[in-house]
Amino acid sequence: MSGRAQLMWDEAVTGYDFGPDHPMDPVRLELTRKLVGALGLDRELAVVGAKPAGDSTLRLVHREDYVEAVKAASADPAAADQGYGLGTTDDPAFPGMHEVSSVIAGLSVGAAEAVWRGDALHAVNFAGGLHHAMPGGASGFCIYNDASLAIARLLELGAERVAYVDVDVHHGDGVQAAFWEDPRVLTISLHEHPRTLFPQTGWPEETGAGAGEGSAVNVALPAGTGDAGWLRAFHAVVPELIADFRPDVLVTQHGADTHFEDPLAHLAVSLDAQRAVQVACHELAHEYAGGKWVALGGGGYAVVEVVPRSWAHLVGIAAGREVAPETVIPESWRAEVFARTRQLAPMRMSDGRWPVSWREWEAGYDPADRLDQAVLATRRAVFPLRGLLA
Repeated sequence: MSGRAQLMWDEAVTGYDFGPDHPMDPVRLELTRKLVGALGLDRELAVVGAKPAGDSTLRLVHREDYVEAVKAASADPAAADQGYGLGTTDDPAFPGMHEVSSVIAGLSVGAAEAVWRGDALHAVNFAGGLHHAMPGGASGFCIYNDASLAIARLLELGAERVAYVDVDVHHGDGVQAAFWEDPRVLTISLHEHPRTLFPQTGWPEETGAGAGEGSAVNVALPAGTGDAGWLRAFHAVVPELIADFRPDVLVTQHGADTHFEDPLAHLAVSLDAQRAVQVACHELAHEYAGGKWVALGGGGYAVVEVVPRSWAHLVGIAAGREVAPETVIPESWRAEVFARTRQLAPMRMSDGRWPVSWREWEAGYDPADRLDQAVLATRRAVFPLRGLLA
């Protein structure tokens, strides 16, 4: 093992820019990278780039006609084909869209390759996690599905079992779709209930098909779920499934839009609970996947207050130097935030809720509680298919 962890980074990712009025502001990536530097975390790991994903790599997941449509829209945004989800309100076409999307995809594929080959035990691409893109179309701010491409590359390299855990507030529909019938990939998504949030999928009854039946897992959380409920649901479902599946590699997606300040969703999770789940994923990778962990970013639209802090915690965990919640954020970064956004930056790496706590599922459940109903629905739908007790 030549290095314990890698941070995948290329300044070009800040060109993933749908325009000034779009919620996915690339400043969130720039500010995260600068906070990682201000905290000294980049001294604890290797910061590396990767080749942009080429056509053969993109075709591991995406249809050739879709890749060609992205290229055409990238060259002439006014001619974007909305039949492929391009040039829409969610996914406006912009010059160079194919090129920068390929860079992001390449970083996630590079992370997967580094972990599989032993160049790093952990690899983080917080610019990735674009989990809504489908084989034949853009969706939900996502052009190429880098998470699916990383998983597909791991399978191509010889991985027999890959587990994917997605804690973005939105359902990881594109990754689920890519591996819907593939028993080698276990996809687990915890998200706000599809009744109240895009993409209106991710019901507990969605469990895979064919040989992959029981390989898709969905926990649909009630709007308003906070720290205790979110962590209770995670720990009631994810560890038992990962322990049973025993993946060769764990791939996780850490969208920061579960936060109570996120403007596009309705969960009430704190930064401290997000950090707790990041720690739990790291522990699961070591306990069941030989430490092999690929960690990705995702959604997150409180681009100053939440996203940089959440993903800086993720980088610190992967680097083996966890950032203490009470850490005071360097004034240099806060000044940079104000200069770039005219917003006041947070003072500490915490929302003041650390340590977070939750009630273990094994202690019993309340059939009248909405959160417990959601967990029960998932366990009853999937666990028996995997030979586990619901």
